[in-house]
Amino acid sequence: MSVKIKDVAADSPAAKKGVAPGDTLAEINGNAINDVLDYRFYLTEKKLNILIEKPGGKKKRIRIRKDEADDIGLGFETYLMDKQHSCKNKCIFCFIDQLPPGLRESLYFKDDDSRLSFLFGNYVTLTNLDDGEVDRIIKMHISPVNISVHTMNPELRVKMMLNPRAGECLKYIKRFTDSGIEVNAQLVLCPGINDGPELEFSLRELFRLGENIKSIACVPVGITKYREKLPELRSYDKESAGEVIDTIDRLNAENASRGGAAAAYAADEFYLYAQRPMPQSGYYNDFPQLENGVGMWTLLRDEFFEALGRCTVTGLNREATAVTGTAAFPLISELAAAAQDKIPGLKINVYAVTNRLFGESITVSGLITGADIIAAVEGRPLGEELIIPPNCLRSEGDMFLDNMTVEQLSEKLGGIKVTQNGPSGDGLLASFLGENG
Repeated sequence: MSVKIKDVAADSPAAKKGVAPGDTLAEINGNAINDVLDYRFYLTEKKLNILIEKPGGKKKRIRIRKDEADDIGLGFETYLMDKQHSCKNKCIFCFIDQLPPGLRESLYFKDDDSRLSFLFGNYVTLTNLDDGEVDRIIKMHISPVNISVHTMNPELRVKMMLNPRAGECLKYIKRFTDSGIEVNAQLVLCPGINDGPELEFSLRELFRLGENIKSIACVPVGITKYREKLPELRSYDKESAGEVIDTIDRLNAENASRGGAAAAYAADEFYLYAQRPMPQSGYYNDFPQLENGVGMWTLLRDEFFEALGRCTVTGLNREATAVTGTAAFPLISELAAAAQDKIPGLKINVYAVTNRLFGESITVSGLITGADIIAAVEGRPLGEELIIPPNCLRSEGDMFLDNMTVEQLSEKLGGIKVTQNGPSGDGLLASFLGENG
């Protein structure tokens, strides 16, 4: 396989060698180029012998000398230089299967692409891989690999993911760790299915793989109101969430007593369900699983109070409103109160947004919509600015999950200024102070 070249930067090394848009990149130093991983890996060499195929089939070899980090000026049809690999599983807990109709088409795409694990930190199930792809990852030493494990019991993994390959693919985890590839693992826990004794088994099996298991996140299943014709699942409650936390703490202690360095973590939601205080920052060992909602509460709180301690603002005449999901409402309320206590004249209204699109059991800020925000704040004092969470818009920063734009939200609320608060405690304080956009 080879990849078609879409663009060639002017005056780049490739352009100077006569490479043009429409040409095809076939090889670098004798290695076939199939996608972005091949390209990036072999491009780091200082001496490049490149095979180009011209339209019509004529082949041309060019040689380029460059520094290791230098680019050669080629652009391709897609970032991956290939089609994105979709998920072949039908997991009983899949969140995408629980989406309502009418959302953006891109939201219904199920990604399971190992290349995105390396490039962007996405989690993959391994069921799209074969031995050759695993060999390539090891050869290129692509590390870390983020893996959605869910369970180390092969038979249970097949039942949970409804894919006959789901169990046998677990062997790849050991191949990675034995080859020096670091692994971050994720377990989406479903009450009565892969927690309890199954969770103990999975953690022990992962810990046995040694120091290259860098971290394990245990995340509670998310259940929306759209589960017609899907397997019956239930949410965690105070007792069952507490049992998960206790199991993780006990297994971590066992592993540490044997000299193991890896640690498992319960997502923040488990502590909220269990009505237990969040661990202190030292518990999280540099926060390796923030993207899975592990330690976000503690880190945001610590960062905010550090920023507030440095703050030199002595007074303001400002009223603004911050909205958040119901899970984070107590934390954002605490931080707003602390800012108001320190800075005379600052008033921050904090309103919890109930998720009406997905159902009230979905409490995270990243899944609230424009319509939900309107329902939460309409008729209530807002002040001069509405501050929305940092993760409730798509990557372009302009649209909520329900396709409402930031501009439309502002218009529906009388033209109020709408800004996203920064993703850190410093950014949240800056938003409170009106310094963030």
